[in-house]
Amino acid sequence: MFSKEESARLRKEFWTSFGKSFPRKWLLYNTKIKGFSFKFQADRKKASVCLDFENPEEIANELLYDQMLSLRKLLEAELPEVIFDDAFELESGKFIRRIYVPFDKKFSIHNKNTWRDCYEFFVETMEKFELFYYEYEDFIKQAI
Repeated sequence: MFSKEESARLRKEFWTSFGKSFPRKWLLYNTKIKGFSFKFQADRKKASVCLDFENPEEIANELLYDQMLSLRKLLEAELPEVIFDDAFELESGKFIRRIYVPFDKKFSIHNKNTWRDCYEFFVETMEKFELFYYEYEDFIKQAI
């Protein structure tokens, strides 16, 4: 078991190391769509690359998610392991819509031996997700 301080230090080291190992400007929150953002997620047991729908206006989330559902087959052609979840529960207990690709290898943010594979997964998967977004950006934005 790790203390809170040790766990926090490892999380910080994980993200710092990722940024230094793969210096790149990611799209993430810069989609120009409120509450529609790409994220890297990693914790004690799993990691994933996500597209979260968190607009304060629930109707906007619904419209954007439905628009992405209409592109599902095209996204699955690029990322076959993608999961569409219209009721994803965050650690906070809040439910959001999330489209994500889980890292399928053994992973823990507390185990440095698992970091490199996760970093490579992050880069490869996010690049595909971003390219897909840029390809269909105009269509996606038509939803709102």
